[in-house]
Amino acid sequence: MDFSKITILSAMKKRLAWLGQRQEILAQNIANADTPGQKAKDLAPLDFKKLVGRENRQIAMRRTNKSHLTGGFKPPRDFDENETKKPYETAPAGNAIILEEQMMKLGKTSADHKLMTELYKKHMAMFKIAIGKA
Repeated sequence: MDFSKITILSAMKKRLAWLGQRQEILAQNIANADTPGQKAKDLAPLDFKKLVGRENRQIAMRRTNKSHLTGGFKPPRDFDENETKKPYETAPAGNAIILEEQMMKLGKTSADHKLMTELYKKHMAMFKIAIGKA
């Protein structure tokens, strides 16, 4: 069974990928906290409606006959990285990264990642029960 074709699991994988990429960007912000002229970066929020919405992508249909029309599928793009437009404070050297803010974002990202992995594990356990492997 191909679990990547199950909508809820593919949405969870996409969210986990977004959280992983956000964690990398936040770590870069923290690493460059003392770099003059550096501004904090973050990912654009992941829009759930866009992720599972039907208006932005087409669903690939299974062809059982060569005379059937094929449906197209547009794979989702990578996540957009945004620079903070209006930082709360800026150091005299032009640095606009606030460590406390970045650490709070990192903590929330970590908690969200843990939640997603637990949800993924629960769904996989339900599949195992359904097929009689549990």
